[in-house]
Amino acid sequence: MVGLLAAWEIHAMDFTLTELDHRSADGIEVSLLWSRLTNRLMVAVADSRSGESFELDAPAENALDVFRHPFAYAA
Repeated sequence: MVGLLAAWEIHAMDFTLTELDHRSADGIEVSLLWSRLTNRLMVAVADSRSGESFELDAPAENALDVFRHPFAYAA
């Protein structure tokens, strides 16, 4: 049975993604990513303790705010 791919696994396959910023604290990794192919900005979050991950679209006008507060935007 094939499981769902985590956000980080999907990004690993997309060679057009550029990491613009990254931070980590307390087992949580947050990356601001830009796709050269689609010109899309996104924030990817991975929690190494729980194994959970998600990604959010990050419109250009508030991409840094989404990067700084991804859980607020995910709610």
